[in-house]
Amino acid sequence: MFPVNIVKMRNSALFVCVLFLLAGQAALAQKTSPVYFTKDLSGRGVLKVYRMIKDQVKGPVAVKVHFGEEGNQNYLKPELSKPLVELLKATYVETNVLYSGPRQKTESHLKLAKAHGFGFAPIDILDSEGEKIYACSTACYTRVLAGSHIDRYNTFIIFTHFKGHGLAGFGGAIKNVAMGLASRMGKRVMHADYVPDYDTSKCIRCGTCVKQCPAGAISINPLRIDTRKCIGCGQCLKDCPVEAFEASRDRVSSELFNKRLVEYAKVLADSNHMVYISVLASISPDCDCARSARKPFTGDIGILASTDIVAIEQASLDLVNRAHKCKDAFLKESGRSGNLQIEYAEKLDMGSRKYKLIRLD
Repeated sequence: MFPVNIVKMRNSALFVCVLFLLAGQAALAQKTSPVYFTKDLSGRGVLKVYRMIKDQVKGPVAVKVHFGEEGNQNYLKPELSKPLVELLKATYVETNVLYSGPRQKTESHLKLAKAHGFGFAPIDILDSEGEKIYACSTACYTRVLAGSHIDRYNTFIIFTHFKGHGLAGFGGAIKNVAMGLASRMGKRVMHADYVPDYDTSKCIRCGTCVKQCPAGAISINPLRIDTRKCIGCGQCLKDCPVEAFEASRDRVSSELFNKRLVEYAKVLADSNHMVYISVLASISPDCDCARSARKPFTGDIGILASTDIVAIEQASLDLVNRAHKCKDAFLKESGRSGNLQIEYAEKLDMGSRKYKLIRLD
């Protein structure tokens, strides 16, 4: 009988272990992340949501923002983030962009940031002195390239304007991390293979595409795209009145672009400590990189904060969809859905789409 009892005890212990393992997996699968929300679209509102996550913030602190493209009116003005930056004695951070314009080079980027009112605090263009390489193994990448100054900071507050994007559907916290912290070469890798096809016989030489192309890659007489300059943003596809441009069937899809964004964001978020604040205001179909972004398609909503990038993205998207009274506001307004970003991020264990919206007003 003694051996039998030992076997029973072992089997019982094994059964208990299995139960604990299954319970742990179920708890993980059912994890609900808090997302804090206020309708107060002011510096006070930013501080209100920040206080709910402040225990996760240790200095030195970087506040990742978008300084606004020259001519764009929808970017988040510095008055929103100023009280937070001053409270934390933080540094505004950004990286240079691929396309031509003042944000392409550090000196003119800094000048534009100050002209837009951000000069009251230190500003660090993270890739102004090169890049840092993160070795990784994802479906798309073996390395991720970020600005070399990224190691200067213990905490990144990803301060995001949640709005549309012509290729990704929407630009939120995931895009702000991936594209926002990547070096120029990292941005090029994410955008690679998106040169559209075009039909010269359709072109009416109105010049709209030339004016709207952020990279200065298009010329007319005859219509031509300089593939060395094109960053694949898709602006020409949206703006051409006669549909002379179309997505190349031989190129990768916008779905792959969203996966690239998520994988870049995952590597950077796993390697650096981040918290997230997202502002739902001036919600245009176009990114803040557009020089002539379209007007907002819905009213201002509020400010969110979370330590979970997936939860804050899902909550932001849900609030915009609810305000616009449709199931996919960005598919309706920009022609592309960004849902895949959130789904893929959860699949890669970046966070949970299940959230509890905690209203602070």
